[in-house]
Amino acid sequence: MSGLVLDASVALSWLLLDEGNARADAVLARLEHSPAHVPQVWPLEVANGLWVAERRGRIQEFQVRQGLEDLLALPVLVEMSEPPRVFAEILALARQHRLSVYDATYLDLAVRLALPLATLDDNLARAARESGVEVV
Repeated sequence: MSGLVLDASVALSWLLLDEGNARADAVLARLEHSPAHVPQVWPLEVANGLWVAERRGRIQEFQVRQGLEDLLALPVLVEMSEPPRVFAEILALARQHRLSVYDATYLDLAVRLALPLATLDDNLARAARESGVEVV
């Protein structure tokens, strides 16, 4: 399988200009050649991050709509996790690495698909490296 696992922190940095990041921009360039895989929580985290930014006046509603349209145009594949997996393997990863269950879904997906993880979250990056996952 090709591609990478994309977390919400990277996607949000593309859409929130005050969070621009060269590493995130390099990930965006990679999506021209291979898809991003995301857990089912990713659209919720991205939408919530944009909503919080809008409420705080960092971004306007039309920018949220445009950003979401731009994201929908990218090759992003949403991967589902059944409740038994969430309640067992993903929760165990969260405990083991002291992550939120949400962040552990990204790590679980990267491990399961044997793909690198694109994240700007230091704790998630540390957990990924400890699990033998490449961080981009």
